[in-house]
Amino acid sequence: MPSNVDGDLGYGSVAASQGPGLAGSLVVSETVPLLIPESEPEPRKWAPLTKEQLDREAGGPRWRKIRSRLVLFFWICWLSMLGASIAIIVQSPRPVAPTLLWWQKALFYRLQPALFMDAETQGAGVIAVSEHLPYLQSLGVGALVLEGLFSNASPPDLSLVDPSVGTTPQIQHLLMESHKAGLKVVLDWCDLDLPAPEALVNNSNVQKAIRYWLDQGVAGFGICDTDTAYSQKTLVELRVLLEEFSTQDDERIVMVTQKVPNTSSSSLNTSMVELVTRSLLPQAHHLLSTQEVAIAVETLLDTPMGDAWPSWTLGEELAWRLQRVLMVLMMTLPGSPVVKYGEEINPTQGQHADVQMDEGKRRRSEVSLFTSLSHYRGREEALLFGSLSFLSFNSTSLSSSSSNSSSFPSSFSPPILAFLRSWGCVHVLVVVNLGSETHALDPAWAPSLPSAGVFMTSTGMNRLGAISLDALKLGPQEGIVIKLFQTGSYSP
Repeated sequence: MPSNVDGDLGYGSVAASQGPGLAGSLVVSETVPLLIPESEPEPRKWAPLTKEQLDREAGGPRWRKIRSRLVLFFWICWLSMLGASIAIIVQSPRPVAPTLLWWQKALFYRLQPALFMDAETQGAGVIAVSEHLPYLQSLGVGALVLEGLFSNASPPDLSLVDPSVGTTPQIQHLLMESHKAGLKVVLDWCDLDLPAPEALVNNSNVQKAIRYWLDQGVAGFGICDTDTAYSQKTLVELRVLLEEFSTQDDERIVMVTQKVPNTSSSSLNTSMVELVTRSLLPQAHHLLSTQEVAIAVETLLDTPMGDAWPSWTLGEELAWRLQRVLMVLMMTLPGSPVVKYGEEINPTQGQHADVQMDEGKRRRSEVSLFTSLSHYRGREEALLFGSLSFLSFNSTSLSSSSSNSSSFPSSFSPPILAFLRSWGCVHVLVVVNLGSETHALDPAWAPSLPSAGVFMTSTGMNRLGAISLDALKLGPQEGIVIKLFQTGSYSP
């Protein structure tokens, strides 16, 4: 008998049949859920907010007024700060770079053509100087001081070149090649047996010779303060001749080597010359000790430079390490450095047992130091016309007038000395250690200075990159040059 099972709506019936042996057919009905998917919501369409909706979302008209006022306040503050910054920049004192003449910017290089000669090259000294012009130009040399061109007769003939060193046409060629290389040439008369002042002024041959060399392009002449020509009457007459050939861009000069410093005659005539060459060290008849060098340098740095434009020489023969330190001082002091032939290198350095480097590497290191110093001096405004502030770390209690090394106490240690060349917000710090021990800087020293800087050069040519002054240590007889940046002026 068939049985039917009623199901809910939404269900279907499935019939199953038994075998034929059954009486009749058995139909079985089962209910199976019939899944009906829900309808998907329609995608929301984007539409911009209306003005009323924007006002409602932004908080209403009141919030719109507050927002407008905030924007207006921002722009007022921004414009006020911009105006204040411009006013500070305009009203703040700015250093005005003075106009420097060529002899105030040049590195002078004293050279004797006779040093290039031997028995087989008699008379070819001037030719050798011409061949060395590219090398001198690479060193940063700006002017040559030629010594020993004239024979020391009594009186000397300033129109004739000593035939043992060259000829007049060779000098003319040298002047032409120097002009092409951008090098000035100064003829040195120092130690010549010049005529008395009256004879020199009134001697037509001397005036003719001076005019001849000036017409050939000579930039000036060098004399000594011990020469008879170093008198007011002679300098006045010489000044008249020089001004006749001088132009605004090519001034002719008188260069005086000071052999008798601090004399009344020297002070009287320095206003009539352009360069007064002074020695970093006092004259001595013996090799200066490290202590004597330290006291002389400290005294020099602590003494006002005076009104006359100075030029500096090393002056005395020194051990090679001290010579390198003093080279750093000479090239960074205010004034024009005057270097003698061979001082950019030390030909005897290789004889020292403590030098552990081959000849080629040693020479490259020394030339690199000299070149870096000359090039930095030529382009750094602080080194060209910046002010000088002497900064003494350890001031020695010894009198600067002491000259006998036996009077120094055994515990004396040469001080670490420093000075600052400042121009605007840029400072160049020069620090030298003249002693034989490594020294670190006192953290409390010169607190007004920036705490960090960048190495420019050093005697060892082994310091590069940024440096903290608190971590700075100076090796034995080492000199370093550091560039510092600081807003405002420095007052030691």
